[in-house]
Amino acid sequence: MIVWLFLIHLLTTLFMLGVIWFVQVVHYPLFAKVGAADFPDYEQIHVTLTGRVVALPMIVELLTGFLLVWFKPVEISFTQCTIGLALLAVIWLSTMQLQVPAHESLARGFDPAVQKKLVATNWLRTVAWSLRGLLVLFMAAAMIG
Repeated sequence: MIVWLFLIHLLTTLFMLGVIWFVQVVHYPLFAKVGAADFPDYEQIHVTLTGRVVALPMIVELLTGFLLVWFKPVEISFTQCTIGLALLAVIWLSTMQLQVPAHESLARGFDPAVQKKLVATNWLRTVAWSLRGLLVLFMAAAMIG
């Protein structure tokens, strides 16, 4: 059962790693190309559709991250699990304190300064998920080897 817990955690982390890099490099920069007149509708659709893609994996990643602290495989350390949780805290705090407010502002109309701030502050989540991706791969290697 513990192996399945870890595998689910690994998969959700790697899924979100792919999503965040796509969003950072492609999706958020393209916001500037939508056009001011159509942007509020575009932003609303973006938030709705993106939420459908990321909500469940993010919640599962968070829950399995907490569960791994208590039910961790013997091959991985408590420190690795807590570092993973700390990175999740960075991701969730950044989402709630930086990205959500930026999206709320953009929903009222396109603002180039807000869009640039969204791209810039999203690097925090991109780096945190990248570190998490490396961490869970390192953990997986320890479990295999």
